[in-house]
Amino acid sequence: MMDMEKLIARRTAGLKPSGIRRFFDIANEMENVISLGVGEPDFKTPYAVRRAAMDNLQRGKTAYSANAGLMPLRKSIAAYMSRSFSLDYDPKSEIIVTVGGSEGIDLCIRAFVDPGDEVLVPEPSFVAYAPIVTLACGVPVPIPTLQEDDFRLTAAQLEAAITPKTKVLVLPFPNNPTGAVMRREHLEEIAEVLRRHDIVVLSDEIYAELTYNGRHVSIAEIDGMKERTIIVNGFSKSFAMTGWRLGFLTGPAPAIKQMLKIHQYALMCAPTTSQYAAIEALDHCEENIAQMRAEYNLRRRFVVDAFNRLGLSTFEPEGAFYIFPCIKSTGLSSEEFCEKLLYSQRVAVVPGNAFGDSGEGFVRVSYSYSVNHLTEAVRRIGCFLEELKQS
Repeated sequence: MMDMEKLIARRTAGLKPSGIRRFFDIANEMENVISLGVGEPDFKTPYAVRRAAMDNLQRGKTAYSANAGLMPLRKSIAAYMSRSFSLDYDPKSEIIVTVGGSEGIDLCIRAFVDPGDEVLVPEPSFVAYAPIVTLACGVPVPIPTLQEDDFRLTAAQLEAAITPKTKVLVLPFPNNPTGAVMRREHLEEIAEVLRRHDIVVLSDEIYAELTYNGRHVSIAEIDGMKERTIIVNGFSKSFAMTGWRLGFLTGPAPAIKQMLKIHQYALMCAPTTSQYAAIEALDHCEENIAQMRAEYNLRRRFVVDAFNRLGLSTFEPEGAFYIFPCIKSTGLSSEEFCEKLLYSQRVAVVPGNAFGDSGEGFVRVSYSYSVNHLTEAVRRIGCFLEELKQS
């Protein structure tokens, strides 16, 4: 009998499963669990967006689109990037519509990384970056960010991590899991380092619209950076369109041309119905973004205050919809804390080390839930902390 496990590629077999999923697999088998772990908006996709999708389905618009995406959608993306960030991209040659932001990350890494090339990944950060680099035969190089730096990447950290093998810097801000943002002055310091090196920037800006203290600034806006930056963005977080699986890439035409080849062979094109829906979202639904952002902001302030009152030191996030409280005072590791909390009080949060070793001692809590949901979760966590004190 064939031993299939021996035939699996070593780099695939060596990948660790997502550290997020284990706790939710356990939680799904339990009753009365409150989850604060899933990074998904609790809002419905705006009705006008859903209606646009249904209208186009009824008209039979179900064929493949161009590989790079529907031209009307690429024009809408170009208009959005211009009015929101003063960044001008040619919809014919500098934009690709992707199957979610995740495909955009994969396309960028595969287009630039040769075997042995190093990719700098500030951590804690989204769980997919390092595995995607590994699958492309590259070498992920973590750069730990620190709470005392508000979990931002500093110019000194970046300079120290660059080697002759460095090819790409992932810039994951606003950040999942910390909620950290990079303000213009921080980006300018980073840009000064990058302009001295031949390094591509993969700027993951999926949470760009969920920035609470002023607008999001893209590193591509900084002098000399647009020509070396690939931006990944999408519709999942800003328009509550997670299940529609739609994202986009913008960048210099020579890079987009190469990424488009990979996209052609791997996926052909993004779902057409989702693309028609996204045109409506970009052209007519920015008011919905503002409403959702205002609600997230209320929740953000509530949970930061609540966790600090519980005695879990919590950095105030300025973007996304997560907090990253420090649980070192409990004497438990991140995984111990999450497991004990789940079994004791039926509350699911994510261990910080799921987002890189520098996340140890923290947990990720999503506030993409109603205030009632969050209030009950905080009450249960308070009970759990009292149990720990008495044990």
